[in-house]
Amino acid sequence: MAKPLMAKATAVWLVDNTTISFKQIADFVGMHELEVQGIADGDVAAGVKGFDPIANNQLTQDEIDTAQNSPLYKLKLKFNPAASGEEKRRGPRYTPLSKRQDRPNSILWLVKFHPELSDGQIAKLVGTTKPTIQSIRERTHWNISNMQPIDPVALGLCKQSELDAIVQKAAAKKAAEGGVMSDDERRKLVSTEQSLEMDAAPKIPTAIEGLETFSLSDEPAEEKEEEPILDADSFFNLPKGGADDEDEDDPRP
Repeated sequence: MAKPLMAKATAVWLVDNTTISFKQIADFVGMHELEVQGIADGDVAAGVKGFDPIANNQLTQDEIDTAQNSPLYKLKLKFNPAASGEEKRRGPRYTPLSKRQDRPNSILWLVKFHPELSDGQIAKLVGTTKPTIQSIRERTHWNISNMQPIDPVALGLCKQSELDAIVQKAAAKKAAEGGVMSDDERRKLVSTEQSLEMDAAPKIPTAIEGLETFSLSDEPAEEKEEEPILDADSFFNLPKGGADDEDEDDPRP
């Protein structure tokens, strides 16, 4: 349902100049019933000047009379042909002044990590212009030497869901075109949350690091002779027998 212009000021006028119930006024202007009651008590919209909906072609006197006579009647906004087709148009995203200096860094991040995004998508996401994006792509921006790629989500220039949405849209477009994507391109086309969980490249397990050039040859390795195991006692054990045995074995008289 369409709402009147200057809803709060219109509510102030209706409270001051009619006997329409708070519920009817709240439904008409899109406010809560307690807010309208606060206007009547002077706690809400203090100092706000009433906006006459009859003089401004938003209500008729007959509509107000009908609402005053029937507490269940809902006010209907008068059709204004002059306002037809004046719905709010979606333009570039508004960026607060405090964050505009960070916008080039976010554009550089998007250009570097999501080159599949078009200039129009980037402009809509962070609220910039296509010439600015083009200058950063071509590295002709006046401050390119001092710029660093920073995630626009971390800078507060967009939401994570919005970034993921345009990345998924780019992925669908890429798939529809039938282009063959490399692993690196496929990783860039997934959502940011998924890409952060993926490894950049297959890693070699720590247990086998240093064995990349190891190969098995057909020639068997030379077997080494097993060395006898010596213990401490073997160094101190003397041969059995004594001088008598040596005399018996000696053939001399």
